Amino acid sequence: MELKRTNYSSGAPLEEKVGYSRMVKIGPYIKIGGTTSVQSDGTVYGEDAYEQTKYVLDKQIKLLEQAGATKEDVFSVFIYTTDITAGGKICEAYSEFFKEVKPLNTMVEITRLNRPTQIVEIEMEAMLTD
Repeated sequence: MELKRTNYSSGAPLEEKVGYSRMVKIGPYIKIGGTTSVQSDGTVYGEDAYEQTKYVLDKQIKLLEQAGATKEDVFSVFIYTTDITAGGKICEAYSEFFKEVKPLNTMVEITRLNRPTQIVEIEMEAMLTD
């Protein structure tokens, strides 16, 4: 069985320059790569972990919709944070999207992200089941 591959871009300049996609769909499987709260003008949205998490998850759900998926199709979310003490705020924003869906969730603290004001980076996996 041959599975169709579709690459999706978020419009970030580095995607084309470096050669990566924000999201890839192969057959029913969808993977969204690490996404931060960088806006199209290059600035970071949100000054705290709650705002950044909410912004990233909203951006990722909109990407999923382009592939015909919804948040209910998400089965795994991986969160990187530069400040694990902000975990409560991250979880607060996360639960606004996934409290009822209950995908797998992992959160780890890392040393830093690309920009000093970035606190959160999120990866997501989904599977279309229809």
